[in-house]
Amino acid sequence: MHAVIHASTSSDRLLLAVSFACFAVAGGATTTIDATVPTLVATAVAIGGVYTLARYAKAVTRRTLAQLSLALWIAFLAVAGLHAVGLGTVGTAVPGPDETIVLSLSAITWGTFLTACGSTAFLAAREYGTSAGAHVEAETSDYSTR
Repeated sequence: MHAVIHASTSSDRLLLAVSFACFAVAGGATTTIDATVPTLVATAVAIGGVYTLARYAKAVTRRTLAQLSLALWIAFLAVAGLHAVGLGTVGTAVPGPDETIVLSLSAITWGTFLTACGSTAFLAAREYGTSAGAHVEAETSDYSTR
């Protein structure tokens, strides 16, 4: 039997990048505008992000997905630390338009948070499926020998 080693291709990374971008756009769209239509559009974009993240999670190994989840949670905690200082304070300290910096940081925060949540959920589903499948097979073999 031939062993196949799956290497991450650029299309896999593209799915991840599109998913992150969808989550960032959805998060950024809902931070400044309080209206129904932009919220519905942001929700549709976020659903697209979930879909592309699901395709990415299916294409990579469990180890890659676990490493991605951990990296995204660390990135989220780093970006969320800026919220403790205050995005307005960060916006005035960094050169450039304050509103753009605050919006960018909010979008990055939402992008890292939702991608971390999604990748962790898909990893958990894969882990549960693996352990549940092994448990069912063990029970089936026990019943067949009786």
